[in-house]
Amino acid sequence: MSFKEIKELRQAGKLNEALQMANQALEADRENIWNKRGAAWVYYDLLKINATAETFEAFLENLQKLKNLELPENEKMVFDNTAFQIGKMIFALENGEQTDLSKVNSIFEAIHQFHLTKPSESYSFLLKAFQKVYKNSTKFLDFADWWNLDNLELNDFQPEEFNGRQLMSLAEKAYDTYSKQLLVTDTVDGQPAWISDQHRQKIESFLPKLSKLITEHPEYQYPPFYKAKLLILLGNEENALSAFIPFALQKKNDFWVWDLMADIFPEDDPRKFACYCKALSLKTQEDFLVKLRQKFAAKLIAKKLYPEAKTEIEKIIKVKTEKGWKISPVIVQWTQNDWYKTAILKENNMSLYNQHIGIAEEILFADIPEEVIVIEYVNRDKKMVNFVKDKNKHGFFKYTGILKNPSIGDILRVRFNGEGKDNFYKALSARNANPNDVSNALRKFSGTFRMLLPNTFGFVEDIFMEPTLVKKYSLQHNSTIEGNAILSFNKKKNEWGWKAYEIN
Repeated sequence: MSFKEIKELRQAGKLNEALQMANQALEADRENIWNKRGAAWVYYDLLKINATAETFEAFLENLQKLKNLELPENEKMVFDNTAFQIGKMIFALENGEQTDLSKVNSIFEAIHQFHLTKPSESYSFLLKAFQKVYKNSTKFLDFADWWNLDNLELNDFQPEEFNGRQLMSLAEKAYDTYSKQLLVTDTVDGQPAWISDQHRQKIESFLPKLSKLITEHPEYQYPPFYKAKLLILLGNEENALSAFIPFALQKKNDFWVWDLMADIFPEDDPRKFACYCKALSLKTQEDFLVKLRQKFAAKLIAKKLYPEAKTEIEKIIKVKTEKGWKISPVIVQWTQNDWYKTAILKENNMSLYNQHIGIAEEILFADIPEEVIVIEYVNRDKKMVNFVKDKNKHGFFKYTGILKNPSIGDILRVRFNGEGKDNFYKALSARNANPNDVSNALRKFSGTFRMLLPNTFGFVEDIFMEPTLVKKYSLQHNSTIEGNAILSFNKKKNEWGWKAYEIN
């Protein structure tokens, strides 16, 4: 009996004969490395044909036999090939929420001592499979600690593709899952009750790795979010805020981002209240807002803003009644209080939200300087405004969600997200300018109107009076007028000039 004979039987598909011969060789001399190799490859072939959910028991039995061979560390080839079959079995066991994790755990326990090439394609395939089944289990922490995320390959940091869609990279999924499971703790009233010293140490040792990932891959969306949540869990609110802001900037139109940002601040911090206001000001499906409205209502009651509190509570009751959801005892208790019975119900609390959202936005955009601009034109159908700052900067931006009723000549303080592309800018925030703000893009004028007959436009000195303005104010040739003008770029003539927008 020899390794060569066993190999020939395997290649001929005679696995039963190969297994019998391998077992006889082991019985004769279990410590002979060639006997172990022959048996190992037979077990591999049996793993390969049994890598299905239906044949799990046979798969696990052969995996245990491979483990019990106790092959030396330099015997990596059989283990690397086996890694693909293990991953295949894990994917076969994966069945959404019904995955039998006890079977997955038994495979994980069996491979602890396997000598695998790190990093390698097969090793990454193992991570991909176990992340899929452990993504909602704290068991992923044990697996990832064993696997060691330092063993990720360069390709693992690149986005994956499936059916023409770009998916999250394996590295980002692994770090997100690890972070998510670190956040699983005992809670009281939805807040972390305590964390053990061991768990705290695990978080503290992981955070530098997460920070490195964020620095090297700023395109990844969720690592900054998880970093902030972990810092909050450790009680480090100041650093949590700076970590959270890059993520919040990308998701600033999602209510839950502002709800989470509120968690960073202490109960008596006005920024917490402002974040709730910002969250509730965003257009969101009502049944998503129930928990947030209840938290906000408690704040309003504490401030004795009873009409506003009643307005939030009524919205909660309406949604829960329509959905057939149970109304919590605390809400029932609120409705039985005298203040609730006498408070005048408001249509909504938008006016209250608007009073405070500026504070919330200031948190997010504080590091981005405001620029003083003037609105030159408003397209209300497309919700777009043209603006001019000076001869070096002008363009247009979408004002949905940041301006209510803009008008030509309005002086604003605006924060832009970087430089514009083809004169299109993305505005992060916009508000009315301060009383002492001035703009060189505006000027007052007075003088004699010269109609350029037979045309219906004209000038007051160098100020252009367009036909719509002439018609609106019924301007007559040689009449004396005064008004306001704005700096404007004439595309046809490729030059700057002044045009009136208002006649006094």
